[in-house]
Amino acid sequence: MKFSLIGILILILSLECFAQPKTSQISSMPGAFSRMGFGARGMAMGNAMTSNTDGSVNVFYNPALNPFVNDNIIQLGFTFLSLDRKLNFVQLSKSFTQYKRDSEGNKTAEVHSKAGVTFGLINSGVDNIDGRDNSGLKTKTYSTSENLFYLSVGISPSDKISFGVTARYYYYSLFDKMKSEAVGFDFGVIYKLMNDLNLGGFIGDLNSKYRWDSTPIYGEEGNNFYDYFPVVKRIGGTYYLPKKFGTINVNYEWTSYDTKILKAGTEINLGEHLKLRAGIDRLNFSNSDMIPKISFGFGLNHILMNKYFEFNYAFMTEPYAPRDIHIISLGIRL
Repeated sequence: MKFSLIGILILILSLECFAQPKTSQISSMPGAFSRMGFGARGMAMGNAMTSNTDGSVNVFYNPALNPFVNDNIIQLGFTFLSLDRKLNFVQLSKSFTQYKRDSEGNKTAEVHSKAGVTFGLINSGVDNIDGRDNSGLKTKTYSTSENLFYLSVGISPSDKISFGVTARYYYYSLFDKMKSEAVGFDFGVIYKLMNDLNLGGFIGDLNSKYRWDSTPIYGEEGNNFYDYFPVVKRIGGTYYLPKKFGTINVNYEWTSYDTKILKAGTEINLGEHLKLRAGIDRLNFSNSDMIPKISFGFGLNHILMNKYFEFNYAFMTEPYAPRDIHIISLGIRL
């Protein structure tokens, strides 16, 4: 009897240890590339950027960040991915500041309100896909291309609060005669609770959905259907360390596909021109089998020919992929 109980216990432990990990449904939902993050700075800090108004802000994480853009800046990013995948970023931002006027109508140094506008593009895809016929013989090489264009605006009517909205346009070229488009919207808010503490909220990809139609390829046997994007909701906080030493960021994200994810990251200022970063992303409370992504990186900045240049690098682990992710970004204030 005792040996039977031991055998049953060993069997249960073996099933638990060697069972196939539970997958997360959101990983296969449309627009997955847009949920990987934006640029080296944000990805190095675990994409926990919902309320971070410091430095070169990434408006993609929250349209309410638009008023905190420093001057006019262009950001370029390139990602090194395995499996012939690509992920590239471009973002151009412009800020506007309205100053208060005195009783005589003269402009003062006191800020009345701030606003910002941003245009961006995220390009992704997969190259070198082998095409084969029914006999297994190679026919041609294919590639996919999925792009997200977005226009974002935001306003800060006071030094306490800011609002923003982003319009998204997706274009996906999947295969010959298989293309689709989607339009969606993001909304965000940031509230300055204290001088050293920000709170932020974000909801994204409202109304986003692809419509697929395979009848141009399969004729009467084809079909058409809608593929809905997950609606992403996120809240976060940013704490500014004393003496401008850096920031600590924590975000909690949940979606319409029952994912509950914690993101966290920090940035440490080592002097005026060097920043160190680290973070964790996809700490999934709804699926313990999902391995989190660990990241770290650094940022360098310098003024050259009266222009502000910023170089950022990030390393991020990618579970289940042959190689991890490397990201480089360059920012230039115009």
